[in-house]
Amino acid sequence: MEIALVGIGKIAVDQHVPSIANSPDWELTATVSRHGTVEGVSAYTDLATMLAEHPEIRVVSLCVPPVPRFEMAAQAIRAGRHVMLEKPPGATLSECHTLEALAREHRVTLYASWHSREAAMVAPAKAWLADKQLTKFTVTWKEDVRRWHPGQEWIWQPGGLGVFDPGINALSIVTEILPEPVHLTSAKLEVPENCQAPIGATLAFAHPTASVDMVFDWRQTGDQTWEIEAETTQGTLKLLDGGARMQIDGSEQGEDGDALKGEYPRLYANLARLVAAGEISMDLSPMRHVADAFTLGHRTLTEPFHE
Repeated sequence: MEIALVGIGKIAVDQHVPSIANSPDWELTATVSRHGTVEGVSAYTDLATMLAEHPEIRVVSLCVPPVPRFEMAAQAIRAGRHVMLEKPPGATLSECHTLEALAREHRVTLYASWHSREAAMVAPAKAWLADKQLTKFTVTWKEDVRRWHPGQEWIWQPGGLGVFDPGINALSIVTEILPEPVHLTSAKLEVPENCQAPIGATLAFAHPTASVDMVFDWRQTGDQTWEIEAETTQGTLKLLDGGARMQIDGSEQGEDGDALKGEYPRLYANLARLVAAGEISMDLSPMRHVADAFTLGHRTLTEPFHE
């Protein structure tokens, strides 16, 4: 099936383009971007022009930042195209609900993709936790913003999410693997003096049987830390490397048994199934926790951020 990719930035080049190229389901027919292009693929700078000139392209994958994404998604849906949304699916919950209603009205697929849920050990972790009683749950998500988002000013602006851009990846895993839902009770947000979005966050959640705490930080240099630890009455589970590895009571568990390797190849396989079935997938639970953090968050100013 022919697909168009909108927003040819770092994540598109690193993940989306090779995943589409290696997929048996998709053919990249066009791109839309202010500057980026893909060799051998028709390039546009305007979405409306691309949609008008390529009626054969039935699917549009949006990799632009969250704030401008709503108008593009709505435009594609109104043109009768199926749409895949990079995470987070929008800048606000309200616009995500609006897009879902619009997709239902126009009878097209809308897919809010959460790539970290497709990490190798997320499904095994969910299965192991399903019948366990949780006693303590800790998330430590620390990385270097300069390594992963060089020169990307939009992430520090309203709607850019700041440290919640990676933090929502952790939340997408948490909301997938926990048998019982949690809700935020407190948040401490560290905001650089020259930015609108936080660079660090400390969160606490309510759970029926466990203490649930999370720390997100964008100032970590050297080794990056993407870890989730779940202590239960029947042992301790650890997800490491963003869900790529799993340990039970310190013992490394088996390798990924899925023949389809990689988070983004799995996303595009999911998209193919959704389009074929005419279904919508719009789980907004990770985004609700982020919205709650901004609502309840106690803000502390910290030193300015400079590249």
